[in-house]
Amino acid sequence: MQAWQVHENGEPSEVMRLDEIDTPTPGDGQVLLKVRAANINFPDALLCRGHYQVRPPLPFTPGVEICGETEDGRRVIANPALPHGGFAEYAVADAAAVLPAPESLDDAEAAALHIGYQTGWFGLHRRAGLEAGETLLVHAAAGGVGSAAVQLGKAAGARVIGVVGGADKAAVARELGCDVVVDRRSEDVIGAVKEATGGRGADVIYDPVGGEAYDQSAKVVAFEGRIVVVGFASGRIPSPALNHALVKNYSILGLHWGLYNTKNPKLIMHCHEQLTELAARGAIKPLVSERVPLGGAAAAVQRVADGVTTGRVAVIPGLTEGGAA
Repeated sequence: MQAWQVHENGEPSEVMRLDEIDTPTPGDGQVLLKVRAANINFPDALLCRGHYQVRPPLPFTPGVEICGETEDGRRVIANPALPHGGFAEYAVADAAAVLPAPESLDDAEAAALHIGYQTGWFGLHRRAGLEAGETLLVHAAAGGVGSAAVQLGKAAGARVIGVVGGADKAAVARELGCDVVVDRRSEDVIGAVKEATGGRGADVIYDPVGGEAYDQSAKVVAFEGRIVVVGFASGRIPSPALNHALVKNYSILGLHWGLYNTKNPKLIMHCHEQLTELAARGAIKPLVSERVPLGGAAAAVQRVADGVTTGRVAVIPGLTEGGAA
């Protein structure tokens, strides 16, 4: 089968190589899945660079989120078990963690429902306790992780402020349903958020960016607000001033969604049921901005790594270069 392999760590476009390899053999408790669509996540770039918390042995196939097909024809979503990731014709996954793909979503949308939306649901509901009528601020609101949080926030009845970088991304954030959009490239984020909230600030802040975005969050979080730390796409891990959290009376909440797979896997299924219901009634729908054939995966992972994409980019092994499935 064809699979992208990383033989050494570095930038995705430089170290990912399309190889012909043997179809993987599932181990005990695992299943072989035909990949119907693989969604690109920022962790795929971190895996290539060797900067992710999980470091599979070289060579490995990246791709941490797929919609696949079981040997008996069931359509499912899964996180492949590395080193046999999703940027390939076949992947391996732990059988216990395989979830039914929602019928209301196509393959690319179903692949994109899992990590970003589960992270958003756990972050907003399990960790931050977002309530209807509260103000939610989402950094990188037009990206894959941010767009999920925007939709989930609107579905929960929150007023959503989206922070983006550039006019094109601002337009996407508005289409997603943001009540207020702040373009950090042309506006003062702190001033704009304070103006939009009458000086009160945001009740919940969802931050997959870190760095300067976190610094801004600390200045615009409301009394008894909650900052959910999701990731550090900016590359800089902030060092929060805990005296500031004390004086302003806000909470800093860490979220490592993957831990729930081992600490409380029943919650993963409960969340999936909630997401499936929301998708069925049209309250959420993953924004898939691009569908690329398997041969375009390395370049697409690099674009996600560089932060120039909106929504999700999906790799479709059955897609031809001309765009037909």
